[in-house]
Amino acid sequence: MLAVELISDAVPPVHTSDTIQKVFDRMAEFRVRHLPIVNEEQFLGLVSEDDLIEEPDYSTPIGALALSLVNPYVLEDQHIYDVIRLFYERDLSVVPVLDVKKDYQGLISINTMNEYFAKLTSVSEPGGIIVLEISNKNNSLAHMSQIVESDNAQILSSYTRTFPESTRMEVTLKVNKQDISNIIATFLRYEYDVKATFNFTDHNDNAKDRFDSFMNYLNL
Repeated sequence: MLAVELISDAVPPVHTSDTIQKVFDRMAEFRVRHLPIVNEEQFLGLVSEDDLIEEPDYSTPIGALALSLVNPYVLEDQHIYDVIRLFYERDLSVVPVLDVKKDYQGLISINTMNEYFAKLTSVSEPGGIIVLEISNKNNSLAHMSQIVESDNAQILSSYTRTFPESTRMEVTLKVNKQDISNIIATFLRYEYDVKATFNFTDHNDNAKDRFDSFMNYLNL
């Protein structure tokens, strides 16, 4: 996915003629801590609430202030991972998007990124989650997919987590099935280390047996 595909039209930029109060009101309305300052199509930089909070007169236009503007942005054809990197490295709540001429095209808000991650990781889809710990030499997603598909299931999303100075890594799989007992058994048979499972409905557990024993006890 490219940056241009996640531009949010709902959040307008601010202009040098806008007052500090108007900027604060807009930040509060859209629940962001930064806003781009734009002069027609020209991107001037990002203003943050920290830049303005100490100003005594909120009726002052922001163009009259000596702001130390930060100037992070992505081009519209950059990958979404570049956007994520800026959010993380610069602790931003919005990332401006420019075209090849460096004209302002719009912004990506942190709220839009949250929605994107929800879709990317299939969090709204029902299913079980399996966390595996493996050697980084055995990181074969194809083999993991074969194991999941052997139980007529599919991997909806996956991601990895590495550890510093370790040859081990963690793989999290979201599958479209909540009864993942057979899948877990197959992973164990292939000597995978199953660290954890979530949203797991085990239809093979002994809950019914325990219930029947309890009812028999009550009938004594």
